[in-house]
Amino acid sequence: MASEATTIEVDGPSGVREMRVSSPSRVLWPEAGVTKLELAEYLVAVAGPFLEANGDRAVSLQRYGGDVTGESFFSKNPPKGAPQWIRSVVVTYPSSRTHPQLVLDEPAAMVWAAQMNTVVFHAWPSRAERSDFPDQLRIDLDPQPGTAFAEARSAAFGMRDVLAEAGLSAYVKTSGNRGLHCYAPIRPEHEFLDVRHAVIAAARELERRTPETVTTAWWKELRGERVFLDYNQAARDRTIAGAYSPRPLPLATVSTPVSWDELEAGVDPQAFTVRTVPGRLAEHGDPWAGMHESAGSIDVLLGWWERDLADGLGELPFPPDYPKMPGEPPRVQPSRARNV
Repeated sequence: MASEATTIEVDGPSGVREMRVSSPSRVLWPEAGVTKLELAEYLVAVAGPFLEANGDRAVSLQRYGGDVTGESFFSKNPPKGAPQWIRSVVVTYPSSRTHPQLVLDEPAAMVWAAQMNTVVFHAWPSRAERSDFPDQLRIDLDPQPGTAFAEARSAAFGMRDVLAEAGLSAYVKTSGNRGLHCYAPIRPEHEFLDVRHAVIAAARELERRTPETVTTAWWKELRGERVFLDYNQAARDRTIAGAYSPRPLPLATVSTPVSWDELEAGVDPQAFTVRTVPGRLAEHGDPWAGMHESAGSIDVLLGWWERDLADGLGELPFPPDYPKMPGEPPRVQPSRARNV
C-alpha cells in the first residue's frame, strides 16, 4: 500500500514549487497534537519574517527521528538528496575545518527542511558570503534554577540599556522556553573573537550593575539563583534557535520576536506557538522588521574589553567539547567537576 503523503504549493522567488510532505498526519508534538503538515504550513505562513531573520545565513538543522520527545541530531552539511536549488556555503569551524552548510533562501527550502524532520533552525550570526564576520551580536539570557522568565525579562531591559550606552540598538525575542535572547545588529567589520569579546564586555558591565541578579559564571554551580548571561553564543559555530523557529517543547512554542513595549507590558512566552504565531504576525506585524537598518559598531564595547583586560579581567572559558555520555539528557552547560 502506498505510504501517506501530500503536496503543498509554495510560492517563492523562482515561482511556485510543489513540495512533498510524507506522513503529514504524523504527530511531532504529542502534547499539543501538532502534526508534520501543520509544521510545514506554519513555515509557509511565517516565511517572510523567518527568512528576513534567518535567510542568507549558514543554518544547522535540528532533526528528529520521531517526535520531539525523542532523540535529535544536528544536520550541518547538506543532506544527501537535497534539491539542487537549495544553496550551501562553505564555513570554517573552530577546528579550522571547512564544510558546506545549507542556506535558506526561499519558503520551499524551509518546507523541504520540515520534510526532513527539522524542528529547530539554528542560523549563524553572519551572512553566507561573509561568514567570518558576524552582523549580529547575541546574548542568551538563561534563567538558572530558582529564577524564571520574570528575572530574564529584567535582565533584558538591563542589557538593552548597556547596549544603548555602547551605541547599539537592542532587539529581543523569547527563547520558546523560560529565557530571552537579546540581539543587536552590528556592522560586519570584526571576526568572531572580537564579537565574543564585545559580548563579554557587555555582560560584565551588566553584571557589575546588578551582581545579585545576573552572572557571567560559566560553571553552573557558581551561578546561584541568577540569570546566566551566556556570552558563548557569540563563539564561532555556536548558534541558538532562530527567530520564528519552533522549539521541541510540549506546547510547540516558537522563539518569537517581541517589542520592548510588549515585554514591558507583559508577555507569556508559552502563548507563542506554531498555531498562534501566524495570527500574531498578521495582526501585529514583525517587531524585527528592518532590524539591520540600525546596524552599529562594537568599537565602544571593545574599548570596555580593553579596559577590563587592564584591570585584570581576562578571557572567559570557551565552550568545551565534551563527548556525550550514554543516556545523557539534552546538553546543559557543563559543571566544573567535568573539567577536572
